[in-house]
Amino acid sequence: MLWRELRLRWRTCTLRLLALCLAALLCTHFTAELKRRAMSQPGLIARVPGAEVYNRRLEDVPSKRQVIYVRRSSKGASSGRKDTHQVSAPWGETPNNNKKDTLQPARWHIDLQPWAGSSHSLEEEARRFLHYITKSQISCSRLMTNGLTDNYVDSKKPWTVCLDNKFSLAHQIRNQQCRVYSLGLGEDDNIFELNMASGGCEVHRFDPGIPSAHIHEAERLWHHRLSVDWRDPNPAIAPHRLHSNTKKLKTILNDFGHWKIDVLKADMESAEWKILENLVLEGVIEQIGQLILEIHLHWPGFEISGNDSSVVRYWYSLFKELEHKDFKLFYSFKDLSKPQMFLKKEVFNASSCYILSWVNTRWT
Repeated sequence: MLWRELRLRWRTCTLRLLALCLAALLCTHFTAELKRRAMSQPGLIARVPGAEVYNRRLEDVPSKRQVIYVRRSSKGASSGRKDTHQVSAPWGETPNNNKKDTLQPARWHIDLQPWAGSSHSLEEEARRFLHYITKSQISCSRLMTNGLTDNYVDSKKPWTVCLDNKFSLAHQIRNQQCRVYSLGLGEDDNIFELNMASGGCEVHRFDPGIPSAHIHEAERLWHHRLSVDWRDPNPAIAPHRLHSNTKKLKTILNDFGHWKIDVLKADMESAEWKILENLVLEGVIEQIGQLILEIHLHWPGFEISGNDSSVVRYWYSLFKELEHKDFKLFYSFKDLSKPQMFLKKEVFNASSCYILSWVNTRWT
């Protein structure tokens, strides 16, 4: 009798244990299935404690790309300023000073302005455009030409910036935290770059014609064998088949660990229109404090199609995009030493070359 009772109790305990194991197994399977379905649906992702903080930290980590020609300034290190010559962190940027919103939607074309007149004629478009580029939109009481504050100019071209205290460039120069990018194609006139570097600015000059990949000419002047373009090289083309090392300015900024340029000087021999369009469409223009641009009007420029009226309307619309981004024209220079041509015609008393300077009025 006792033996039968013990067997019955053992069988009951065994059945209960098996039932508990089966329930635990089903719970584990059910939980795993819920997690899998949650991960597959955008709105049902499970929150892991500390994950948001960790992700934010990852976003704040700067690029680890290194460039061997960039060095830490001992003066900057001793003074404790943030503008250290180190590519792994931004040089002199403050977190909320005009930093570009990376969530801006991508744009594929600029907004064309209405025609200057009902006839869509070249004369109407040209007169509107030439009036626009020869009339200052904002006054600057303290101009600096080619890095010199006096009236003496030892240069073929007057590259001019505004040093009014209401804009940030004067403050950045005084604190030796300004950055200058100079884009050129075989240009041998470097007085602007030399004087800006001597004045305390960190100057990067891009020219595909220099003999070495990177040349550190002075304490604050670097030369890079790079050509700035409105597109990056096609990755399907082998590197040895590329004609030159060309990159978009956005790519160069990312490679160098920069997100702001106090002064951008560009002399791109008719490539300026497409490059400027790219800067506007990708939002890079908002990372620039002052823009000095040499424009060429003797022909439409690279990859710009349409009849003459459409071309001039496009030029005008591009500058209106700058105005929409709070850029104001404060200096205009008509180069009388160049052919007085406008789209291959001697008309409108126009030169084939102008140098224009804008200031980003958001950078105060």
